[in-house]
Amino acid sequence: MNLPGSGIFKGMAVTALNFVGSFFDPKREKRLITEQYPEERPTLVETSRSFPFLIFDNDPETGIRCVACKICEKECPPQCIYIVQDKDANGKAIRRPAIFDIDISVCMGCQICVEVCPFESIRMDNIYEVSSYGRFGDLVIHKNQLLKSNEYYRQIHPTEAAETDARIEAARIKKAAAAKAAAEKAAAAKAAKEAEAKAAATTTQPEQPAQ
Repeated sequence: MNLPGSGIFKGMAVTALNFVGSFFDPKREKRLITEQYPEERPTLVETSRSFPFLIFDNDPETGIRCVACKICEKECPPQCIYIVQDKDANGKAIRRPAIFDIDISVCMGCQICVEVCPFESIRMDNIYEVSSYGRFGDLVIHKNQLLKSNEYYRQIHPTEAAETDARIEAARIKKAAAAKAAAEKAAAAKAAKEAEAKAAATTTQPEQPAQ
């Protein structure tokens, strides 16, 4: 039978045990210790995520993976992504974004943009120091701020990045093999057509009169 108020004493006992134990557990393996932030920074697990960023290979301009297909913009539940496709001097559309903005004051980190992207171009970052004095404009992250290298992605999410690189390489090999097969097929068809034309020319050539 529990006496009235016994729960309070049990709770106080647990609190005292953790308080005293925190002074004798320097490795912090058993007790929950408050980190002395910002002097001590937390060690983030690989699966941690905060807000999206864009990946580029080698060069930020020519190596950007995003082709401005706007699938992530359409599928984003809070509608915090805004994309404008780039154009050349003649007004022809280019497969890259001229504007790519994300309003992190609205973004809820659901990762749906990552799941729907067919080009492996958008991934989740693990930054957490994004506070600002401005409520609106300062929390809109622009394309130049979102662009980060594939090497950075490998550092923060090594397992996921390795799987992504393997998929991209497999797709590249498959595309190269298909292009090679198409080229060989086209060359064979051209050779057959030339042989057929040559044979037809030989057949229709008039016979020379006998001397």
